[in-house]
Amino acid sequence: MLRIKDLYVEVEEREILKQINLEIEKGKIYAVMGPNGTGKSTLAYTIAGHPRYKVNKGNILFKGKDITNLSPTERARLGIFLAFQYPIGIPGVTVASFLKTIINIRKGENISLSKFNRLLKEKMSILEIEEDFARRYLNDGFSGGEKKKCEILQMALLEPDLAILDEIDSGLDVDALKVVAESIKRIFNSNMSIIIITHYSRILNYIEPNFVYVMKNGQIVASGGRELANFIEGNGYEWLEGVDLNVR
Repeated sequence: MLRIKDLYVEVEEREILKQINLEIEKGKIYAVMGPNGTGKSTLAYTIAGHPRYKVNKGNILFKGKDITNLSPTERARLGIFLAFQYPIGIPGVTVASFLKTIINIRKGENISLSKFNRLLKEKMSILEIEEDFARRYLNDGFSGGEKKKCEILQMALLEPDLAILDEIDSGLDVDALKVVAESIKRIFNSNMSIIIITHYSRILNYIEPNFVYVMKNGQIVASGGRELANFIEGNGYEWLEGVDLNVR
């Protein structure tokens, strides 16, 4: 699904990512972990094509196509979705209106109102979201859990091939986290891949990853299965201080 080769990225003339090599297979869930400020979100935004993130070296291949120089819109149309850590509020724009707009852009067509309403109702039913939710202004006055619920609803409607969830667990209490995790599992299927960006392992108690990558100082320094996330939960990230970044 996704292959990143020898990637170096800078933001505002400061190199953040160094020698990133990463493979994401279809039908699997991956976790990218690491302490704050280690480059996890930079990796997410780079894959999505944020213009502030400059690729100095390396390539990003999505479904065999080099997307390194494509715009965010082009990447989204190909099937890449990014759920934001801090979704912004837009007073005056309803959730339903926003969702219809992004579906039209994703599909490259103007979906009829009746077809959209049927699709929206279907996805909201799957996610157990009340119909009134769609009539509210986008993220305006939403709780942390409601904002993340809105991101998952977008993912359900857009049906991406690759979904990147940037700290989808941040700001959530235990009950809200369980709801969000359950919603993600309801959407996930064998035709898509998910990357969960997080520095806590608690969401991985509800969503089982197939593979875990650990980042430090803009590099991937460790990888493994679910047991690696369990180790981090018990030991934190202090053990990374002894990791030699020159050893692969």
